Amino acid sequence: MHQDFFPPTIVALTGAGISKESGIDTFRDSDGLWKRVNLEEVATIEAWHRDKKKVLDFYNDTRRQFRAAHIEPNAAHRALARLEKEYGGEVVIVTQNIDPLHEQAGSRNVLHMHGRDGEIRCMRCGHVLESDVDLTPRSICPGCQAVGELRPNIVWFGEMPQHMDEIHAALERCGLFLAIGTSGEVYPAAGFVLEVRRHRARAHTVELNLEPTDNRDLFHEHIYGPATQVVPPYVERVLRHGWR
Repeated sequence: MHQDFFPPTIVALTGAGISKESGIDTFRDSDGLWKRVNLEEVATIEAWHRDKKKVLDFYNDTRRQFRAAHIEPNAAHRALARLEKEYGGEVVIVTQNIDPLHEQAGSRNVLHMHGRDGEIRCMRCGHVLESDVDLTPRSICPGCQAVGELRPNIVWFGEMPQHMDEIHAALERCGLFLAIGTSGEVYPAAGFVLEVRRHRARAHTVELNLEPTDNRDLFHEHIYGPATQVVPPYVERVLRHGWR
């Protein structure tokens, strides 16, 4: 590869499009999850305070359905894991997805800005732990012993995304920014490409998506098609020849 001695950081922003090919419904599609349930009743902090059992039952059922489906990483997830393993510098995956498919594919440096399935968090003390147990309004926090304060570690509507300090720091170091399977409509993620270009004038930005997005003009390069078809050859290209 024709890179500097200290290769620039690669940041890959991934959205629902990369996991859809593994069989996970996107939220905003015509047949997506938010078309089948009322988000005001299950995905806001107000809903949780109003009816904890209803909210927790919804996530318990959703998690069980996901586990029963035996969903696995696809070629795009595996290609990004290969990029992290073989690239000479830092690779950071910033994902809007709550599924663990990046980790299952072998990626280690993953920031879940909307939280992660399989984790629970205490609203009282902030303790986060991996757990697949069903939660109820009587569940006890193992950290502070509070009753009824445990919830899925998933960002609900109106809440701040997670890991934002780490994400902004990675964007400041970024030399190659990839947007994969994301609509480019939801902020703050939709603004990451502009942030990269503002911090690093020579940074290269690439959109790998099923179709053009509203902010396509902010990308230097556009590659359209299913993630499983466009991401692996692009990773191969970067590892062999760089991105210039």
